[in-house]
Formats: sequence, C-alpha cells, structure tokens
Amino acid sequence: MNRPIRRVAFVAMMMFALLLANGTYMMIFRQSSLEAQPQNRRVRDAQFAQDRGAILAAGKTEIAKTTTAKDRFKFQRVYPAGELYAPVTGFYSYDHGSSGLESSANAALSGTDDALFVRRLIDLATARTPQGASVQTTIVPRIQQAAAAALGNQKGAVVALDPTTGAVLALVTSPRYDPNAIASHDVDAAGRAYDTLAADPTRPLSNRAAREIYPPGSTFKLVTAAAALADGKTPDSTVASPNRLKLPGTSTYLPNSTNCGGTQVSITQALKVSCNTAFANLGLQLGEDKLRKQAQLFGFDQRHLAELGGVASQFPDQLEDSQLALSAIGQYDVAASPLQMAMVTSAIANDGVLMDPYVVSMVQAPDLKPIQTHKPTALSTAMTPANARELQQMMGIVVSQGTGSSAQIPGIGVGGKTGTAQSDLSRKPYAWFTSFAPLDAPKIAVAVVIEDAAVPRNDIAGGRLAAPVARAVMEAAL
Repeated sequence: MNRPIRRVAFVAMMMFALLLANGTYMMIFRQSSLEAQPQNRRVRDAQFAQDRGAILAAGKTEIAKTTTAKDRFKFQRVYPAGELYAPVTGFYSYDHGSSGLESSANAALSGTDDALFVRRLIDLATARTPQGASVQTTIVPRIQQAAAAALGNQKGAVVALDPTTGAVLALVTSPRYDPNAIASHDVDAAGRAYDTLAADPTRPLSNRAAREIYPPGSTFKLVTAAAALADGKTPDSTVASPNRLKLPGTSTYLPNSTNCGGTQVSITQALKVSCNTAFANLGLQLGEDKLRKQAQLFGFDQRHLAELGGVASQFPDQLEDSQLALSAIGQYDVAASPLQMAMVTSAIANDGVLMDPYVVSMVQAPDLKPIQTHKPTALSTAMTPANARELQQMMGIVVSQGTGSSAQIPGIGVGGKTGTAQSDLSRKPYAWFTSFAPLDAPKIAVAVVIEDAAVPRNDIAGGRLAAPVARAVMEAAL
C-alpha cells in the first residue's frame, strides 16, 4: 500500500517541480514577450496610467506633457501644439503603441530607465507616485513654426540642422496629424482616429523628413561637384555641356532644362544653371567608385537619426555608364531623405566636416538632474576645408546669380542648390531646395522637398516652390 502512495507522491512532486520551473522560466525569460502581448491589457492599463515625463523644445517649451485625468487611467498624455511637433514627439496610444520620441525614449519618459532605478525604490518606499524623466530636444520653436507655415498644405518635408553640431533645429512634414486624437482615453474614438489616418492615401502618419527617400534630382549635383573637387578639378575646370547627351549604350538622350551657356562650361557655371549634360559628363569622367565614395562620405548608405527611425539614403551599386550618367544628376536609383540632403549641405557649410544629426540633447530626472547629455559627434570629413569653401562660394553664386535666386535674403549671403526630380513619367516631379546661411559664417542648413510639384517638367521647380520655404526657415533662424 505504501508503494502506490509513494508513486503518487513522487508524480505529484515532479508535477509541482515542473510547474515551479515553468513559472520561473516565464518570469525570467518570457516576461518581456508576455508583457508585449496585445491581449495583456493589465500591463497596458498600467503603462497608460503612468505619469510620463515631458518632451521639451528649446526654451523648455512643452511639446508633450502629462496632465491628471478623472478616469481609470488617472493621467492623460497631451500635445499642446497639436500637429506642429508630431513628427518629433510621435504619439502615445492605448491600442496602437507609440511612435517618434514617445517610442524611442519610452524608458526615460515612463521612468523605467536603469538610470532611474534608485528613484523608483525611493518612490516605492515613500508611496509616492512614480514620475518619468523629461526629454529635452534641439527643436527651436520659432524655426519649427516658420517651417510649418512656409510649407503649408504642400505635401513634403523640411529639415533644418545646425552645421557645427548636427542638432536638428526643425523637422516638419505635411500632411500632418494631431496626436491628441490618438492619445485619447476614449479608446474607441482613438482607434477610429488612428484607422482614419492609417487609411488616408496622403499618409499623414508618415515621417517624410527622416523615414522617406526620394530621387534628389539636381541637389545631388553637390555630391558630384564635391567628388570632382576631390579628384583635383577646380571650380573653373571646364566640362562638355551639349544641348543634349546620348546616354552611353542607349538610344536615349538626356536633355537640359536650362541654357547651360555654351558647349563647354566651368563647373561653377554648370552648378549655377544646373546643367544636366555637364554633370552627367562629369560623373562619367569620375567613375562610379569615386562618386559612390563621395556620397558615402556625406552619409549615404547609413541610417541616421535613429531616435526617429531614420532610414538610409541610397547610392546604387554596379552601374552601367548610362546609369552612372543619370546617377550623377540624382536620377536613376539614387534616393535620399530630406535629412540626408540637409546633411550634405551641412557638411559643405561646416568646412567639410559632417556632424551626426541628433534631436535629443538631454534627459533629466524628475528632480532636473541630468541623466544623459548628448555630445556632438563628427561622422566624417566629407571634404577638405579648402574644397568645401570653394563649393560654398559656388553655392553662393547659385543663389545670387542662378537658379536659386528665390532664396535670397537681403543683407545675408545664402548658398543653395535647386533640384527637380522625376521618378515616374506618370507623376508630377519632386521639387527640392537645399541651402545654408549666412554664407561667411553658416549657422543653419536647410533641405526642403515638395512632392507632386505642379510645374512643367522642364521648369526649375525647386527654385520656384521649395526655395521660398527654405528662405523663410533661414530668416526665422537668423
């Protein structure tokens, strides 16, 4: 009789041991995945009821904050300026997670960051409501406001950088959305708002400034010009500039959208009037390796601004000569984000040194003690100082005498480059402009892209549409 009892007891003991082992395994190894399960509403309820820290623009302007609420969540996430800073803050939603800094800085904002461990213990011991850290951004409100107002309802994006540090001064996309609607405690209404935005064909939830890439068109001629200067050419070096160029190995001709000024022009003249055939010939002379190397020195083929989910801009591999000629003028499979083109201009303006772009300058504990401070970092030396200064002057001529005249600011020297890019003959071209100012001591670099430019294909859309937007942003900064 004792033997059957012992067997039952042994089996029961093994089952309890396995149960304890499984519980321990889930607590140690599966906690994160279980907490992330969409069905786990208790965890989401606890997270949504946290007193999250504020997200701040320069000057301590609150662009995302938490207020008390008289409902089951106790705290409401609020975006005081509505859609203005949405590409930076992102949204914080019950059913649809988070985006932007609300996502990438979640540990700090929610107070779960390792640096706040002691603070959490004190809060637990004193029964004080836990509070998240605040995140200080580099965004300057007056520049952000100017960028949004100048872009208006045009579909596109604006990025402004400090060339000397890489700090993001403004980041605007359009169409826009109001994150308050998605953060509502009326979960059903918030879900409907999100579904409406997600289904909108204009994609208002998309961050066009850092997460979308476009053919950069003639703004990429800055990269080709930089590669030519690195190869030993000078601003006065001449290059063939026929009215049209037969692409090697094809029966297709590349036309010019402007009068280049002759069949042999200087690189300065070619940049001034944005001569396609001259830069295509320049690209063929340089070869794909030198052009690709220069593009990569400016940051192509790398991800930047990871805190906002930035994607890599692209320069294609294994080019045939016809493809190389088109790539040299920012066509074929060359693709860049507005952030990337702002980085190109920023490096030129900073005497050739490319700074790593960043949008979070500091994270502060609830007692305002800094727990993380960003230090500006150089990514590369994209150009020699001498070559960069030559290209600065060439870009100054583009604005003072050439296609970028719409970016002129009285009393202030401006350097810039226009661009009109085509990705598909069935759609309207993209209008680009990238610039920096002042010319003699740069303080801001700006890139603007406008999708679906309503101008003729042979027009300099960047000069007509995008340059005035850049000018407004630079004026606000200066």
